[in-house]
Amino acid sequence: MWLSGRERQQVQDDPEDERVPADGRRSRQAEIEHLVSPAIRALDCELWGTELSTRGRNSLLRIYIDREDGVSIEDCEAVSRQVGRLLDVEEPISGNYTLEVSSPGMDRILFRIEHYALYIGETVDVRLVRPFEGRRRLTGTLAGVDGDEVRVQVDDEEFILPLEWIQRTRVVPRFE
Repeated sequence: MWLSGRERQQVQDDPEDERVPADGRRSRQAEIEHLVSPAIRALDCELWGTELSTRGRNSLLRIYIDREDGVSIEDCEAVSRQVGRLLDVEEPISGNYTLEVSSPGMDRILFRIEHYALYIGETVDVRLVRPFEGRRRLTGTLAGVDGDEVRVQVDDEEFILPLEWIQRTRVVPRFE
């Protein structure tokens, strides 16, 4: 489903829009990714993405790492130790936090537009920030990427979604 420029602007201007949390979580995540990425690369891994959630005084930081030849438990341990030290010194997260480091797995979350481009033709489960045409969740084929928009084919209908409208997309693994 394609939105007109006016419809798109209405969604972007909506004061109830939850895309950018009031606590600045997204900017904090970007700061954390910028901070930890060099340390992860130094360990021959790639930062796939991060998730930061806060409940009260406690935060949970999940860091997903990837490698061309696969991620081992030893890779996760090494990244956890190195990044944990770095976070303790730089303190980008106030209060108590738990650090988890893992592989993105088969049902990996797609964080960046580059990730979407890698999985064109795969089945994806997309959760939207807010309902669009009465739907907050779409499961279909990732049909393409155009600029900062993602195309998802659901049955006979194609949805064109700006990346900022997407809360989370996971690849649906195929078992043959």
